[in-house]
Amino acid sequence: MQRSPVSAPSAEARRPGAAALARVGHRAPDLDPADASPHTFPDGGTWRTEIPSVEGPEALATVLEESARLDVPIHRISQGSGIWMLSDAEITAMVTACAERDIELCLFTGPRGTWDTGAAARTDSGGGGLRARGHDALAGCVEDALRATELGVRCLLVADEGVLWTLHRLRANGALPADTTLKVSALIGPVNPASYAVFERLGADSVNVPSDLTLAQLTEIRRQSAAPMDFYVEAPDDLGGFVRMYEVAELIRRGGPIYLKFGLSKAQGIYPYGAHLREHALATARERVRRGRLVLDLLARHGADGGMSPLGARLPGPLRRFPDET
Repeated sequence: MQRSPVSAPSAEARRPGAAALARVGHRAPDLDPADASPHTFPDGGTWRTEIPSVEGPEALATVLEESARLDVPIHRISQGSGIWMLSDAEITAMVTACAERDIELCLFTGPRGTWDTGAAARTDSGGGGLRARGHDALAGCVEDALRATELGVRCLLVADEGVLWTLHRLRANGALPADTTLKVSALIGPVNPASYAVFERLGADSVNVPSDLTLAQLTEIRRQSAAPMDFYVEAPDDLGGFVRMYEVAELIRRGGPIYLKFGLSKAQGIYPYGAHLREHALATARERVRRGRLVLDLLARHGADGGMSPLGARLPGPLRRFPDET
């Protein structure tokens, strides 16, 4: 597929309701240029799109069909149930379908604490959350990564700092393909500039932050790290259920380079996915694409739809890493 050029940022983007409010004495405060992110993707774009929770070939086909119908450009498709919940044939089908459309496919690695026998994850404190418990869970994540990349997957979703560092080291020494990208899950997403920068140095190529971070906090992160940010414009209920569509232009201005993720609130949880959830998975996949269309329409109405990366773009550009001293 031929890549489209970067769409130029709009010179005179307007803010929601600004002119009408000014007429009745409610003028919006001036934007501070110092709040804007100085970073971009290596292609010059400031934002890309992602459809999350696409749990198998059938859901993927639904997303691709609906994205064509609604003209929603997609840079990345991600899955959340895990590589081990997919057969080789299913992974290969998803790799092929995404490759035909020059879309990055991201699959979640291995065992996680919330499905483990440990009780801490079920306490009010949440314990270790999704992190990989013990050597065997770490090994399971590595096994998933090796299997998926052998089948052609080039983006891995991780929810553990040790798994991230291990996969980064395996990528550096050639055990994983050099062009593999590593994405940090929202379920362990950093909430301050220092922790965001640590994830970058551990090997993250994009980092999903919680959707309750303020605009000012996004600016703080961007003063410390250029690693691409993943952000649920609409978050699932287990991540807060936030709907931040009207902030999307400012999310791009402050958080770029950023992946706009079109999640879905008020929807039943879907992990781990199986055929018993088929109708729900297909319906929610379709609606996530529609939510994406609503966001893109909003950006266009405000003249803020410029700056999208070319379709097919996937690499993050040079990032800072911790040295591997072993």
